[in-house]
Amino acid sequence: GRRGKEEGAGKKLSSRAMESASGDETTQRLLRQQYRELIADVQHNRELMLSATNDKLTESLEDANKLFCGVSRAREAALDAQFLVLASTLGKEKASQLQSDMTVFDPSAFAEDLLSFMGLNRLEGDECDSDSDSEQLASGYLPSNAWHTLGEEAKKYFRRAPTFHFMLGTFTADPPVQRPRIERQQKKAGPDEGRAMPKQLKRMEESHQEATEKEVERILGFLQSFFNEEPDTPISYFEFVTDPGSFARTVENMFHVSFLIRVSVNGLP
Repeated sequence: GRRGKEEGAGKKLSSRAMESASGDETTQRLLRQQYRELIADVQHNRELMLSATNDKLTESLEDANKLFCGVSRAREAALDAQFLVLASTLGKEKASQLQSDMTVFDPSAFAEDLLSFMGLNRLEGDECDSDSDSEQLASGYLPSNAWHTLGEEAKKYFRRAPTFHFMLGTFTADPPVQRPRIERQQKKAGPDEGRAMPKQLKRMEESHQEATEKEVERILGFLQSFFNEEPDTPISYFEFVTDPGSFARTVENMFHVSFLIRVSVNGLP
């Protein structure tokens, strides 16, 4: 009889354990289903999650925190990690959009704010007839002191001149320090520096001078002979000095003729 009682008690315990395991499996299955729905909702509403005008992404994170309280197995933990990866990616994109919105300058919005500050009267502008939409947007009436008002407001930020900084360091107004001048010792003339020109060099200059005088006299003789032969015919300077076979000889002839003209030799025609 005792053995039968123990067997009955064991059956009751096993049935309770089976019921408990079955209940846990149902709870975990429901938890996984909720995670999948949350992930699908975030993926479907991606643009809404990235919008800066709502806190939809924050609400999804709060729902995920509530679901994480019931996670006790690896399958549910893997789904939670998948959601966190998706949420972190969206959060990074949303943060980058917020930073770009802060740094972007909108000229149209600035112009509208500026016109409103200057007192633009759009009622009188709407009464004017215009042919295009752009003219209607640009229409309006500014009071006579509009620019004066803007100038008075801007003058508050330009009352003080900006500090001037030198690019190459501090500028000192003191004159530069003059360095002492070092006098160099002049070399004294040696005994050989005042010597006379060598005799050979003198002979060369004298021989060159004699040759020049002889050449001038020879050209003068040619001119006199040409003139005596035909006194009424002018002598062509170009034909007289040109040597078709030697450019150097032509230059020498020009030099010698110019020398005769300069010294005004008697008998030169």
